[in-house]
Amino acid sequence: MENLENSTDCKETASPLNNSGSLLNNTDSRPDGRAMGFVLVHAGAGYHSESKAKEYKHVCKRACQKAVDRLRAGGMALEAVTAALIELEDSPFTNAGTGSNLNLSGEIECDASIMDGKSLNYGAVGALSGIKNPVLVARRLLSETQKGKLSAGRIPPCFLVGKGAEQWAISHGIPACPTEKMTTKFSLSGYKRNKRKMELAEQVEMKRKRQSCEHENDFGCLEPVGDIMVEGEENNSACLDTVGAVVVDREGNVAAAVSSGGLAMKHPGRVGQAAHYGCGCWAENARDISLYSTAVSTSGSGEHLIRTMLARECSTAMQAENTHQALLEAMQNKFISSPFLAGEDCVLGGVIVLRCCTCGEAQRSEDIQAVLVEFLWSHTTESMCVGYMSAQDSKARVSSSYI
Repeated sequence: MENLENSTDCKETASPLNNSGSLLNNTDSRPDGRAMGFVLVHAGAGYHSESKAKEYKHVCKRACQKAVDRLRAGGMALEAVTAALIELEDSPFTNAGTGSNLNLSGEIECDASIMDGKSLNYGAVGALSGIKNPVLVARRLLSETQKGKLSAGRIPPCFLVGKGAEQWAISHGIPACPTEKMTTKFSLSGYKRNKRKMELAEQVEMKRKRQSCEHENDFGCLEPVGDIMVEGEENNSACLDTVGAVVVDREGNVAAAVSSGGLAMKHPGRVGQAAHYGCGCWAENARDISLYSTAVSTSGSGEHLIRTMLARECSTAMQAENTHQALLEAMQNKFISSPFLAGEDCVLGGVIVLRCCTCGEAQRSEDIQAVLVEFLWSHTTESMCVGYMSAQDSKARVSSSYI
């Protein structure tokens, strides 16, 4: 499908609809014994260098394969989406789990969330340190909420942050992993370079303030001082590579998940969209035969995605007849031109979207439940890497789209 964007200026362009597809998927086990289902993953919307394009494609393929393996074994959507996220988090090339960006203190703090379209339950962690796979903690939180109230009638948490999240994870059997084991040579070298640049910028600013009264020009204005950007910020979309996945299983249930190490050099304790309800991911089974089941996972600038609740907005938009036009309008009206982001120079984000419905003819059959699956992705960042695979496919397909 053709790329629909007209301009690369973030302030003016309508969101590009970079690709889409559809397939007729018999989601029950077929007579030939082949299990059914579908997965769509992303390795982030941001900037992905051409030199690492092969690595991003490989990890997307592996994530799809892990999810499909679960589906073929009879696993549900929630199991499959978790398997995909673990693979994405374990890659040293993604900004999630191992290899995550370091914060100002040189520590790794991760965000993650997961949502089950069948139960509508949700689990999330924010600013989590010391755990290799944050999505496992989010998944466990979701599972625990389904068990009902705790002792003395206490409501179980669905979202934990910081040290409390780490302690809860360990107490529930999820092993600890020190930051040094999750830090890669690439993330550490990037942190050191960024720290030097920030120190230099602070020195320049201090010097400028000291000389402000002595070095005014003829108009009484200070001479401009050039910006010293944190590494990658010159393209306005680097290091935004949150990872995520959406899945539909053999019963037509959908699930979505997202995980991120956050912005490079972020303030300790900062929590991005990957943990926030309705912002990082969304999954919702159709409650009526006239509606679609939808699953969404987002990536980009967390602050932009939080203020617009983009995941839920895109899910709502997918009830329209024309999915392509609906996603374009949602990205333009609910994100790029959102009044909640009116003061932003460049709005950065990307989404993967899946919607499915039971086909009319199949609804009358008790033997085979055919589900039509449609999937799309869109982004305003320089690039986005995605992968997708049906349980009937022999291998995953991947795409790296660039604006």
